[in-house]
Amino acid sequence: MSKTLSERTIALVKATVPALEAHGLDIVREMYARMFQNPEIRDLFNQSHHGDGGSQPRALTGAILAYAGNIDNLGALAPAVERIAQKHVGLQILPDHYPHVADALLGAIKAVLGDAATDEILAAWGEAYWFLADILIAREHRVYGEQKAADGGWNGWREFRVEQVVRESSVIRSFVLRPVDGQAVMAHKPGQYLTFWLEIPGHPPVKRNYSISGAANDETYRISVKREPQGLASGWLHDAAQAGTILKVAPPAGEFFLADHPERPVVLLSGGVGLTPMVAMLETIAARHPALPTHYIHGTHNRETHAMRDHVRALAAQASAIRVVDFHQTPLPGETAGADYDHAGIITDDWLIANTPAGEADYYICGPRPFLRAAVSALSLAGVASDRIHYEFFGPADELLAA
Repeated sequence: MSKTLSERTIALVKATVPALEAHGLDIVREMYARMFQNPEIRDLFNQSHHGDGGSQPRALTGAILAYAGNIDNLGALAPAVERIAQKHVGLQILPDHYPHVADALLGAIKAVLGDAATDEILAAWGEAYWFLADILIAREHRVYGEQKAADGGWNGWREFRVEQVVRESSVIRSFVLRPVDGQAVMAHKPGQYLTFWLEIPGHPPVKRNYSISGAANDETYRISVKREPQGLASGWLHDAAQAGTILKVAPPAGEFFLADHPERPVVLLSGGVGLTPMVAMLETIAARHPALPTHYIHGTHNRETHAMRDHVRALAAQASAIRVVDFHQTPLPGETAGADYDHAGIITDDWLIANTPAGEADYYICGPRPFLRAAVSALSLAGVASDRIHYEFFGPADELLAA
């Protein structure tokens, strides 16, 4: 494959942007329909993102448009490429899978655009696809190698036994996982996730990502899962997984994690079950960086939905530099400010800027998409540099080839 895109290809791909804006979603839906005719390829994807009203087709449409619009400035897409590569590694996507996507994408372009998709246009998109694919394949190869070489590392799916199930709130349970082979596990970076291959009776294999909610300890992982309405995987974990249940797990992955040696104050900002990676970061800070000024700010509905509150407060008690602030959006009757929570209502933009060191801190943010958008927007408008705003969101990634 060529190492640079030809000027003609760049021009042709950019020229297709208006057609993609008009017909991109139809192209993506047709592409997925073609790919999912192959069960091996279908099972690589989270099907909950692809059903009626699923968000993945829209996300991929936007990503393809971003790629086409920036094809002459691919440096702008570097963070997205890393995020995609990490997702692919979690899902165990291999070089052999890429030709299936290429065939489906090009076939979909032709099927939807008809005669407008000339041979020259299809050749340009083929070149553009493989240019990006080669970058991803190379990066994924390096990550797979690092995982295998790490102490306690592995490639592929490894069996873990549920050692303990803990009720953290009315909607969240934690699962402590220990490898069946009794060997060590690789140290994850606080904030990363595990990918699970779940075999749920009556359904094709299900793959889900869940953030690791504890610091690295070389022996076990902990995930904390919210039961989602009509959630196939989360419902099965809550209802069926118990001590002794065996789960297939891929190695830790993800580009959202606490810096190894944080040099600036840290703000850990979360909403709902978005606290899971934050707890992993907070445990790490309390153990390794107790003098690091840290603000742990969490918002949830009320006392019943507030997970790991006592654990977080205990961590803060170990390190005087850690400050914890809780928001309950709709406190229950009988809840007391100062005892059950610190503030009633939501975390407002003004409060966040006024009560955190916006001029110097690194912000780590995780939560539902509206929560995330509001926080990132507020911080950006307040002048916080983009390289100090780190975030993880739920649902499909808004990038090309995100599975």
